[in-house]
Amino acid sequence: MNKTDLIIIGAGPGGYRAAEYAAKKGLKVVIFEGSEVGGTCLNVGCIPTKTYVHSSTFDEARERMAAVVAQLRQGVEGILSHPNITLVREKGVFADAHTVGDYTADNIIIATGSETKWLPIKGCDDPRVVDSTGLLQLETLPKRLTIIGAGVIGMEFASVFNRFGSEVTVIEYLKECLPALDSDIAKRLRKYLEKQGITFKMKTAVENIADIDADVILMATGRKSRVQADFANAGIEYDERKGVTVDENFKTTVNGIYAIGDVNGRQMLAHAAEMQAIRAVNHIIGKKDAIDFSIMPAAIFTQPEAACVGPTENQLKEQGLAYECKKSFWRANGKAMAMNETEGMLKLFVSPDGLILGCHAYGAHSADIVQEVSVLMCKHTTIAELADMVHIHPTLSEILKSAVD
Repeated sequence: MNKTDLIIIGAGPGGYRAAEYAAKKGLKVVIFEGSEVGGTCLNVGCIPTKTYVHSSTFDEARERMAAVVAQLRQGVEGILSHPNITLVREKGVFADAHTVGDYTADNIIIATGSETKWLPIKGCDDPRVVDSTGLLQLETLPKRLTIIGAGVIGMEFASVFNRFGSEVTVIEYLKECLPALDSDIAKRLRKYLEKQGITFKMKTAVENIADIDADVILMATGRKSRVQADFANAGIEYDERKGVTVDENFKTTVNGIYAIGDVNGRQMLAHAAEMQAIRAVNHIIGKKDAIDFSIMPAAIFTQPEAACVGPTENQLKEQGLAYECKKSFWRANGKAMAMNETEGMLKLFVSPDGLILGCHAYGAHSADIVQEVSVLMCKHTTIAELADMVHIHPTLSEILKSAVD
């Protein structure tokens, strides 16, 4: 049995970031990966979908996706070639609480990610039904695409395939798309996409796949934590639906074992996994950090894109929190007009003492604007202080400034 300082199971954004950071801190790391390095995000998730978003045709998107993924995967292979890191190209399986494969360590990080959550709908075995991975593997553009689910995955693909020329229908059980986004912003975005030719069937349940008239049907009903039966060999507490139980340092119920990223079901975002990796390694080496996981920005890369940080207006109301809502619009911004990107709106939520509670927006580069808000929130900036900060003219960032001026 080979002894090492740290074992990591999974080489996705959380796993390879943990390995890189731990190796730089002097730890000897062994990382297991049974598939391609880079995980879902790089190989079949965020990166491939973004190449589709930034391509003008379906054929160009497929070509660019292969090139971009290969280049980034090579970059991750480079990270994992650090002298302190050993990459084991096989699935990591627990023998006991300190042993995975042929290695043993006092500390182990689980970073197995997530997988498609399939709804038990009659006819799901229909060959027309694919998940996001299957949709990205299509070699020909579907004439008619029906998407079940109007969350992030469903909305991004709806926007992309509509632009490529597919006839797109989105079916959603809830009354509005993108439940993590402020309902006012989500509705405006949906209405805009309807004008682009996408058909939305809201408050609609699919009972039988056979009832859907489409060439391809995308199951976009979310992701679930990828837990493994062998976790029980280590005595780890987990839930098949919610993922692995962890504390604020992402430590599981077993001392020395951590779970980061999608597998703990807390914040299913690649950048969340990376920051959780930093926190877990810091806890292992006894280093304090000031990462605030309650401030977690996120983006949806439809066209135009949407982004958010902090609670929605409905959540603020439900929590009984006092707030003021400040709005601004892309159509009033010089750079947006020059770019011919005048569709968009920003909502900034502010506490009575002037602290920023959150920001939800849709419009060109809204993710970049919300990222600025996220930084301001991390530094407890007031809107009075924001109003005194110089913003370049002409830029889209002035949309944020105009909300407080």
